[in-house]
Amino acid sequence: MYIIGGGTLITHDEKNRVIKDGGLLIDGERIKELGKTRELKKKYPDAVFKDYSGKIIMPGMINTHMHFYSTFARGMDLKTDRSPRHFLEILEKLWWRLDNSMNKDDIYYSAIYAILCGIKQGTTTIFDHHASYGKIGQSLSIITDAVRESGIRADLAFEISDRNGSKKSVESLKESERFLKEVEKDSYLSSRIGLHASFTLEDKTLTKVRDIADKYNSSFHIHAAEGRADLEDSRFRGFNGVVKRLDKYNIWRSGTIAVHGVHLQEEEMEILKDSGSYLIHNPESNMNNAVGLAPVKEALEKGLIVGLGTDGYTTDMFESLKVADLLIKHGNSDPRPGWSEIPEMVFKNNALIAEKTFKQKLGVLKEGAAADVIAVNYDPPTEINSDNSFAHILFGINGGMVDTTIVGGKFLMENQEVKILDYEKIAYETRKQSADFWNRF
Repeated sequence: MYIIGGGTLITHDEKNRVIKDGGLLIDGERIKELGKTRELKKKYPDAVFKDYSGKIIMPGMINTHMHFYSTFARGMDLKTDRSPRHFLEILEKLWWRLDNSMNKDDIYYSAIYAILCGIKQGTTTIFDHHASYGKIGQSLSIITDAVRESGIRADLAFEISDRNGSKKSVESLKESERFLKEVEKDSYLSSRIGLHASFTLEDKTLTKVRDIADKYNSSFHIHAAEGRADLEDSRFRGFNGVVKRLDKYNIWRSGTIAVHGVHLQEEEMEILKDSGSYLIHNPESNMNNAVGLAPVKEALEKGLIVGLGTDGYTTDMFESLKVADLLIKHGNSDPRPGWSEIPEMVFKNNALIAEKTFKQKLGVLKEGAAADVIAVNYDPPTEINSDNSFAHILFGINGGMVDTTIVGGKFLMENQEVKILDYEKIAYETRKQSADFWNRF
């Protein structure tokens, strides 16, 4: 047992308690007790004490939509005569070419580097959506190796699509089913059936994935109404929207993750809510791809569970929440939204999605919860309390300030030094692999 104490605890519990000079008693993989540091030290004199005076102690961040495979795109030359003019061209000229070029080493180093960056920025749980049509079979197991080595919690899915022809579509179906059948799910690893988007999925494929999901009691992780092409394709097929089309195949079920939802219509939000599906907002990606403003405020008002992800744009969830706050204000031409919506998405809904996925209490500091904890180098210039803790996180904290990252009671990073793996060596090997990838791309 050990005590992490001396800092200011932001619990993110039901009352959003803030405990000054607070501490946590960690016993194995769980938080056994929390309270004032001096009281914990007195009650548990044999526990190892770790002094985090002057730091914020809070739950680890949860990223509910990520693409590990996007790592090598950073700074890469597209080698095209003309820059992409719209979202569909971004897919065609960048992402679909990239995932068609990947081999097993690309998959591994893209994943392990992104995971380690997340650890350095305080992320302890990630929901990844993978595509590698250059290497389909066993690709999710390669990522599993990276997840197991790093010590984080992760939910993995392969992006099934018909965009590369029937042979690769069948391969992607087989990889998804193989992983669902063979993966040893536990409190650190889970899986869903991944789907790209409605406009790259034919009816026969949707019928097959529905049957696989029923067989393994699985849900889905899918891009939904991200760009107008998705909406227009559904209308061409005779449906009023993406959600309406996919509802025919029972894609919307408890636990399904619908990503983006920029072009959702009002009645489609009701379908998602009633089915027990989740909507994941990715503000930086939406802005970068110029796909539009997601109706986050309206979705939350309808009672839909809306979480926050990064879509591979960044590994820093603190960055994503800042942009989400700015965008909801700017997009509504109103400075009032964001103060309740963003913390609900990041600290309540992301935690709920993770809790239901991994079958344990996550995203909160409380007795019995998983010991997924971070400490941040932030000494506030003004008082921090239950009413204003989000404002301090919003304006005062970023991922680069994270000092310590703990998952399941295990120190993955301490004093800003990654402990679980040799970060410098992996960064070096990743650069070598990325250079090889760029040449093939």
